[in-house]
Amino acid sequence: MTDWLKNTPSNPSARLLLAHGAGASMESDFMNAMAEGLCARGVDVWRFEFPYMAERRSGGKKRPPNRQPELLEAWREAMASAQPTAFPLLIGGKSLGGRMASLVANEPGVSGLVCLGYPFHPVGKPDKTRLEPLQAVQVPTLIVQGTRDALGSRDEIRGYDLPSTLNWLWLEDGDHDFKPRVKSGYRQQQHWQSAIERIVDWIDQHWGERP
Repeated sequence: MTDWLKNTPSNPSARLLLAHGAGASMESDFMNAMAEGLCARGVDVWRFEFPYMAERRSGGKKRPPNRQPELLEAWREAMASAQPTAFPLLIGGKSLGGRMASLVANEPGVSGLVCLGYPFHPVGKPDKTRLEPLQAVQVPTLIVQGTRDALGSRDEIRGYDLPSTLNWLWLEDGDHDFKPRVKSGYRQQQHWQSAIERIVDWIDQHWGERP
């Protein structure tokens, strides 16, 4: 059974299942900011942790991510636990969480996909791209990416063979956590807020504005 951390508004427009990245829990500053900000804008956000992160929380010892079949099994269990719902069910997450979500996004019951800092390739290995899930996705998809993300910068992604149907938000000078350099004139919290606003606008665009 999935252990949830829920941020539920009084009148939700959609439910978003949100998974963490490889190195930080569902209660990282990034995940807290996304969940709380989206909830304030009417999105019902349910966070969960992959098995390795839940074990790290209970045992205190750092563990590497589970193998892909186990991560996908966790996603399928989460999707089954969160249904049925009277409003659109969206899935997504930070980095690893979003990439694993992209691999199950075409399964029944999923309305859309949100990737926050998609890991287009491992750090320092630009030739080992991970494009196939995004090339195959059939539901509306939003990718929020920092322009200088070390796992896929804007300059790199311009050369990729990706569907024109993907929706994007580029965060100027943002890294993998959407953090810009001081000289850019932007702040990380500003980029986090821009991501929240873009997600809400995208939900309204595809599934109608909330009453």
